[in-house]
Amino acid sequence: MDCLFCAIIAGDIPSRQIYADDAAVAFLDISPWHSGHTLVVPRRHVVDVLSQPEALSEIAPAINATGQLLTEKLGAAGLNVLLNSGAVAGQEVFHLHAHLIPRYADRPGMAGLMMREPDIDLDDVHRRITQQG
Repeated sequence: MDCLFCAIIAGDIPSRQIYADDAAVAFLDISPWHSGHTLVVPRRHVVDVLSQPEALSEIAPAINATGQLLTEKLGAAGLNVLLNSGAVAGQEVFHLHAHLIPRYADRPGMAGLMMREPDIDLDDVHRRITQQG
């Protein structure tokens, strides 16, 4: 199977992982909209949320834990959770994934969601999220 996210989960492709449990893995998006933009994916291959709807409940604890981690460590004032199902909806990798997009006061609302934050240093964001204390 040629699945980018399956390869990331298997460790064949490096990622900036910030959370993992038995059902899911969370890692920073390599093309983030906002600082901390993270993908939560099931460990098992699922094409999208509509093909196997029970998969969403399987990864819900990871979505919650990751969202809490992002808001706590990055000081986000809110969080968008976005799921795309199908190419026409914007899905580019056909392995179920939830986008967790931390939101900050300087770019509020839906219009602010679409304004990409420039020059995000992924290594710095990863360090801020994963550091202890």
